[in-house]
Amino acid sequence: MKTIAALGLLAALAIAAPAADAATAKRGTFGKLPDGRTVDSVLLTNNRGLSANIIAYGASIQSLVMLDRAGKKADIALGHENMDGYLKFPNFIGATVGRFANRIDAGRFTLNGRQYQTPLNDSTNSLHGGSIGFDKVLWQVVSVKNGPTASVTLRYVSPDGDQGYPGTMTVDTTYALDEQNNLTIEYTATTDKETIVNISNHAYWNLSGEGSSNGAMGHVVTIPADSITPVDETLIPTGEFRPVAGTVFDFRKPRAIGDRVRDASDKQMVYGRGYDHNWVIGHKVTTTQHLMSRVSDPVSGRSFELWSNQPGLQFYSGNFLNGTFSGKAKKIYREGDAIVMEPQIFPDAINQKGFPEARLQPGQTYRNVMTYKFSSGAAAGRR
Repeated sequence: MKTIAALGLLAALAIAAPAADAATAKRGTFGKLPDGRTVDSVLLTNNRGLSANIIAYGASIQSLVMLDRAGKKADIALGHENMDGYLKFPNFIGATVGRFANRIDAGRFTLNGRQYQTPLNDSTNSLHGGSIGFDKVLWQVVSVKNGPTASVTLRYVSPDGDQGYPGTMTVDTTYALDEQNNLTIEYTATTDKETIVNISNHAYWNLSGEGSSNGAMGHVVTIPADSITPVDETLIPTGEFRPVAGTVFDFRKPRAIGDRVRDASDKQMVYGRGYDHNWVIGHKVTTTQHLMSRVSDPVSGRSFELWSNQPGLQFYSGNFLNGTFSGKAKKIYREGDAIVMEPQIFPDAINQKGFPEARLQPGQTYRNVMTYKFSSGAAAGRR
């Protein structure tokens, strides 16, 4: 009887424990907000040496550690080591941005004949949802799961009138890591009143390692887009679709960012102080994912492909990292030290004819799903 009982216990433990080759999700605490609320964290780890730490403040990527071609680990995501850093120097570092990612001209839009006003937190425009967007609120961890794909789901309920937006919006963010080094981020949202929505992730990447002296301007980028949406001097789209052929925006073939990032012969580069533009991958949200970009670092051998179901890709070359704060490696973050790739609907889409639909109706579900397919060429099976 003891043998049978022991076998039964072993079988139960085998079922409860994650498989040896499965990814894991470990819940923890990152810190506290000034009002005393606890900021939860969840560390997603696979068996190939990749781990992503997700914090509930801003539903943010706080770190992403992976191997290089020599098997050496580094954290490739910019971030702060504690809550104090996020509160003092937000900069959308690693965060979920919304309700409306990117810019809205003068912060105004009209629905059903009624005009709405959102905060002007980017000179004369509204940026990434306003002064207290999704990046500056505490999300609730609602689900944590182990492999074969480990995941965490966070939720935020944005009340009617939040930052001037109509409708109570319920938003779920899921980060999922598998054993193939794929990190998938999925955003879903529903509303009880017609509103607008455009949610994305604002992770800053330096594939050489955050704080590395190499910076990110040596990264080689491919973007399969034939056109961009050019902007005015306030970075609001003009409504045009401008071909990239023969311009500094042509990344249809691999090109190092630093080759042309300071080219002042194109006024677009002057307006953005480098790349801070929307590449046209398609003209509507699709049901399946498609390639948005490829990024590789010749120094470390690290790379990723970014896939999404979104029509636009905002590529930002870290032009406004101004050396006023440092990150986890105790190194100052400067201009060009990292890049951001944001799959999304086009900027100011609600005010632009011919841009993808940005409205969300009751009964509909908004969905932005993006997958980072990381690679390093290093041997698998290392923790």
